[in-house]
Amino acid sequence: MANILDLLGRIFISLLFLINGYFKILNYEGTLEWMESYNVPGILLTPTIILELAAPILVIIGYKTKISAFLLAAFCITTALIFHTDFSNQSQITSFLKNIALAGGFLFIVVNGAKKYSFDSIKK
Repeated sequence: MANILDLLGRIFISLLFLINGYFKILNYEGTLEWMESYNVPGILLTPTIILELAAPILVIIGYKTKISAFLLAAFCITTALIFHTDFSNQSQITSFLKNIALAGGFLFIVVNGAKKYSFDSIKK
């Protein structure tokens, strides 16, 4: 049962990034404008999309899981600190805390790796 829950957990925590990466492609110009309104260089949008699509897939399939989870944890902390620091706004506090919680979940994956249902387990 632990192996199935591990896989489900990796899928659940990764879906948000897959969907958001896809939405960023669909709304590239809008996302670019939004990022630049926070003084984030637009040149970072393409690497962001690549990270939000590739890393969650790697976490889900369990390949290079610890590295991918670490990158996503760092991404979550970075985006929380850049985009969600208006603590006078309750929705921004919630978004900040959700990003920090996601980072925590990814750090659990960094520490524990993927279990049986992963490509990483085949190499052992």
